[in-house]
Amino acid sequence: MQDLNLPKDQNIYQTECPILRAMQILGQKWKLPILWYIADAPNQTLRYNELQRKVVGITATMLTKCLRELEADKIIIRKHTPTIPPTVEYSLHENGKTLLPALNALYQWAVTLEQEPPLS
Repeated sequence: MQDLNLPKDQNIYQTECPILRAMQILGQKWKLPILWYIADAPNQTLRYNELQRKVVGITATMLTKCLRELEADKIIIRKHTPTIPPTVEYSLHENGKTLLPALNALYQWAVTLEQEPPLS
């Protein structure tokens, strides 16, 4: 197994752990679905209203909050076009694009878990 260089004698929550940082960025309920829909869109770009329709159950306030956080963490890019009405589009930042293989691997891992018989 690959050595993850995890601290052996410290509280992991009091260290700078890359995995915990990644979970801070992506671990909220709505962020992965938002990224998934953007990644799956033509040209990996979606307008705000399209995202709001696709991410069923999310409020406008929560969508805006998640989008701002993903933009601040350089996972997505926000493009505002001052037309009438204004157009706001979201696309994947290069950091977001490099995240896709890891998300696909995590998805495949979860699929294999569903196929295994339960331990009893």
